[in-house]
Amino acid sequence: MSLYNQVINILNQEKDFLINLTQQIVKIPSVNPKLENNPDLNKEPEVQDVLEKVLRKEGFTIDRWDVFENRPNIVANKSGKDERSLILCGHVDVVPTGNQSAWSVDPFGGEIKDGKLFGRGSLDMKSGLTAAIAAARAIRLAGIELEGRLSIHSVVDEETGGSGAIDAVKKGHLAKTILVPEPTWGDIICAEGGLEWVRITIPGRSAHAGWRFNEIWPQHHTSDRLVPGVNAIELANRFLNALRNFERDRCRNTYHPLSPLGLATINPGVIRGGVGKGKDGLPIIMSNPAMVPDIVTLDLDYKFLPNERQKDIRKEFEEFVHNFSQADPWLKENPIKVQWELGGLYFPPMDTPIDHPLIQSLIKHNQKNISSPTIKAFEAVADVSHYAGAGVAGSMYGSTGDGFHGIDEYVEIQSMINTTEIIAKVMIDICGIK
Repeated sequence: MSLYNQVINILNQEKDFLINLTQQIVKIPSVNPKLENNPDLNKEPEVQDVLEKVLRKEGFTIDRWDVFENRPNIVANKSGKDERSLILCGHVDVVPTGNQSAWSVDPFGGEIKDGKLFGRGSLDMKSGLTAAIAAARAIRLAGIELEGRLSIHSVVDEETGGSGAIDAVKKGHLAKTILVPEPTWGDIICAEGGLEWVRITIPGRSAHAGWRFNEIWPQHHTSDRLVPGVNAIELANRFLNALRNFERDRCRNTYHPLSPLGLATINPGVIRGGVGKGKDGLPIIMSNPAMVPDIVTLDLDYKFLPNERQKDIRKEFEEFVHNFSQADPWLKENPIKVQWELGGLYFPPMDTPIDHPLIQSLIKHNQKNISSPTIKAFEAVADVSHYAGAGVAGSMYGSTGDGFHGIDEYVEIQSMINTTEIIAKVMIDICGIK
């Protein structure tokens, strides 16, 4: 306990380091260029420059590389035993500010008022990264040497699928345990459902809309009868109705004790219909209602539970699509096609047991502030899942605030300090002391 107190005393004495570093990187616009391409706003490298300088000063060795052009990852390491290794991971990219005139503060001003630090990325999640760095710094200043390897991953592109974390995992930057200090409002997130983006391609047969009667009204099959069209949009409408029933049954029949009821949803997010299939797999002509459409593409956001397996949910869905096709004479001969990992996006599920040392450490140290901390599953997805998919036991735990992905984003400074204290204690528990 005295070790914990030494670190906490230093954090209290040095809290300006945490606040100032957070302000410094919030003032650097690092909007994900996939969401808003503007050189004045796409400054992820500048954020990484600041963090790299601090991490080197703290004795970390640095591996830095570009995931995409001018979009660098940083992996910082302090050597130690792999069996007690711990990663702290955060992302430097942020979402656009939206309508800046709706903000009451400068989105990149780092303004502090009423105990809150404002700015895009202050909560999601630059304060999480600075909390990890400040915790490691306090441990060093306390003269404590960790037994296990401590890594801090500062990655890009979380807001559009996690390419930075995916690339770090592919390069073998792994550990036994990972903590991602995303904002959780003090909740302990030890489970997260998986997510697939999947494209459904429904075929039809093009024809002139003037002869639609030939398609939908009973006709004599004479030798001069035109071949009837098959309207892919109408097939898609029937498919969506069947999909809604399939989704409802999944929500009813799947369960995870920490997940909200009905989490296993399938969201139809993008639909395109028209005539002709382009090289990109999408309809070529989508502006002429005088043509019977012969292709529809339907892009789905497909969630599944932390305790479900990718191969099982894929098999279940593909059987549903096959059975739907078999029930229609046209689709039986021209079946619907399923394309998984649309855009390369796939988030593996995470399901860390509550009795895992990481979760127990978070529970123990939270009880000082909250008598019964909430332990739950995450409703959305985050970078922690990419590490979980590689066998790293993980959790998310972070600060309190508001306005993330909205206007007037802020992090509560006291919650940021409390989070840093708990991260430092977790570092000691998981990595151990030499």
